[in-house]
Amino acid sequence: MDAPPAQRDPSSDWELAHRYGPRVHILDNVFLLSALARIGSPQVAHRDLMALLRTVYQSLLVTACGRELPRRAVERQTRMAAAHPQAGFYRGPAFDERTEVVVVDIIRAGIVPAQVCFELLVSLLDEQRVRLDHLTMARRSDAQGHVTGVDLSGSKIGGRIEGSVLLLPDPMGATGATTVRALRHYAEHWGKPAKVIALPMIATPEYLRAVLEANAELVVYTARLDRGLSDAEVLATIPGTHWDREKGLDEQSYIVPGAGGMGEVINNAWC
Repeated sequence: MDAPPAQRDPSSDWELAHRYGPRVHILDNVFLLSALARIGSPQVAHRDLMALLRTVYQSLLVTACGRELPRRAVERQTRMAAAHPQAGFYRGPAFDERTEVVVVDIIRAGIVPAQVCFELLVSLLDEQRVRLDHLTMARRSDAQGHVTGVDLSGSKIGGRIEGSVLLLPDPMGATGATTVRALRHYAEHWGKPAKVIALPMIATPEYLRAVLEANAELVVYTARLDRGLSDAEVLATIPGTHWDREKGLDEQSYIVPGAGGMGEVINNAWC
């Protein structure tokens, strides 16, 4: 993460200033930054990592959905209505419970983030209008080991998505290839969503370019921007100023500084 306090957006107390455009939101939250630093530490215990991962995704979801999901005026009785029959009602904005949301679990790293998002959403929206899809993306390789495509045959998708909000809580926004492939799969087989919300906990400039170009309805909310392999001149500028020169991926497409292979770390599975 490379955005010092001087780069805060003066018009916002929750988002860092950048030049990636209005569809990108990089949260300015030191609690989340501290959590991500701990998640990325080689010394973190697995139980602590999982608790922090859930907290990060609760925060990302609260922020993104609080700004992006439809709202409507409601009148709801509170417990105080027993003592104050006229005044004991909440009257104001709330989520439109009729909103349809499809949460996408991109296996493996997305399993826990997707479950966190799904459980929070069904507690506030009509639970029949919120669903959790599972995308299994296995690489297809040739005899020489070169990747030739992606196999999604093991995926479990619950139906059409027209008019829904598609939520993609995949934790590591590296190349963007996984998100782009997921979006293409839905577009080819399951319809067009009303909006797409991508929720990587860490994102690179390469990821942002790829996913923004892939879908015009997509917005990104992330807790941290990583462009640690950019040269010093670029790092001294507001993110996005020299987007074509920014670099957050090493030769193996891992994020730097990043948090390592989260799919392996979360699942204690190193193959």
